Amino acid sequence: MNILSVASEVFPLIKTGGLADVAGALPIALAGHGMHMRTLMPGYPAVMQRLGSVEVVATFDDLLGEPARILATRHEDLDILVLDAPGFFDRPGGPYTDATGKDFIDNWQRFAALSFAGAEIARGLLADWRPDIVHAHDWQAAMTAVYMRYTGLQHIPTVVTVHNLAFQGQFGADIFPALGLPPEAFTVDGLEYYGDVGFLKGGLRTAWSITTVSPTYAHEIMTADYGMGLEGLINARASDLVGIVNGIDTAVWNPETDTNIARPYAAGSLKQRAVNRRALAERFNLEQDDGPVFCVISRLTWQKGIDLIAEVADWIVDQGGKLAVLGSGDQGLEGALLAAASRHRGRIGIVIGYNEPLSHLMQAGADAILIPSRFEPCGLTQLYGLRYGCIPIVARTGGLADTVIDANEAALSARVATGFQFTPINAEGLRQALRRVFKAWREPKIWARIQNQGMKSDVSWENSAARYADLYSSLLSRANPS
Repeated sequence: MNILSVASEVFPLIKTGGLADVAGALPIALAGHGMHMRTLMPGYPAVMQRLGSVEVVATFDDLLGEPARILATRHEDLDILVLDAPGFFDRPGGPYTDATGKDFIDNWQRFAALSFAGAEIARGLLADWRPDIVHAHDWQAAMTAVYMRYTGLQHIPTVVTVHNLAFQGQFGADIFPALGLPPEAFTVDGLEYYGDVGFLKGGLRTAWSITTVSPTYAHEIMTADYGMGLEGLINARASDLVGIVNGIDTAVWNPETDTNIARPYAAGSLKQRAVNRRALAERFNLEQDDGPVFCVISRLTWQKGIDLIAEVADWIVDQGGKLAVLGSGDQGLEGALLAAASRHRGRIGIVIGYNEPLSHLMQAGADAILIPSRFEPCGLTQLYGLRYGCIPIVARTGGLADTVIDANEAALSARVATGFQFTPINAEGLRQALRRVFKAWREPKIWARIQNQGMKSDVSWENSAARYADLYSSLLSRANPS
């Protein structure tokens, strides 16, 4: 079975969040199920610089206003198709924002072009390869399903995966004429969304199947609290909605072979983590003592509950804990954490920015990771924490609830606990969970048991890839009934 994946970022070529990890790991995991996935992505400068040998497999004289090529290449076991459209993607900044952090004003055009190219590949643009199924990720690729629906490709199954419903790709109605779609596409059954053009909304309306990145998040987005205005549409399509929890690349995230950490270790040699703990303390200028080290690896935003961490930071220090934070985001939250670090030198350390190697050391050296997200479609850092024996402390929402087994009395007695959940998702809820964490920390046998149980968790892509394979097979059966 041939599957075309369309994604705006793919690890290890470029990454701003969990979408890239999924787009990079799923194709490799699916190969074990007899499926061949090729991934179409934009040719950002960072991507073009990392490519090896390429083959030009298609050209566009006018792709929504710009000339473009499709380049085929292999990169670390990934079969990649790169949309080389310099007018859209060869510019400084990140995938979606300029150097000042402001959204590119033509993001609608850039990602409509990516989606249009995906639809043309489905139509047979490439001489020697055509997909049986098209899988689009988030709003940046969701228009692929729209183009396919309205340009005669509705017979080819499509899947749209929602990684975060909060980001919807909503633009003014004035852009519609430039999208190259027939007038009937701008209706409530297509792209029209409260008078605007909704890229994700259109994808959710036109895709054969909708997936989210955890079962709990699939349930949550059917409610007004989490549906972000799309809950009515999602409920109408409930029979086509599937929640499949993400996995992680267990070759990249492996404490036994990780070259980014100070000392490799396994579940049977947890004492070796002490070397990484010391290295982490040195990196963040933390005191070397017996108090637990909590880490935070996150975008510093309200959604991620970073304001709750700022609120309890002084209390953590008062209880004897230390805090190491890596991330960037809201300037007010950055300032609140930096102020806390200034008040508690040697107890709180902050690194502002994105640093993949450092995040590995933090998982290997910290005792626990704090993830108090107000909503979390799946989350990956808790999976890395489980893999590395860095005990997750998570809000009871979305994929966090699906992947961490709370260390309540029953779970501790059954020896199945892998972390700590809390609700309500506020500062007091987090503080109550931390009280349980400090109690467990004072009982080394219980703490080690939770670590070991977490490290036994299957956080690989194997089970998730099997579920995607089953979904693709069922869609293909619908498309080609015997």
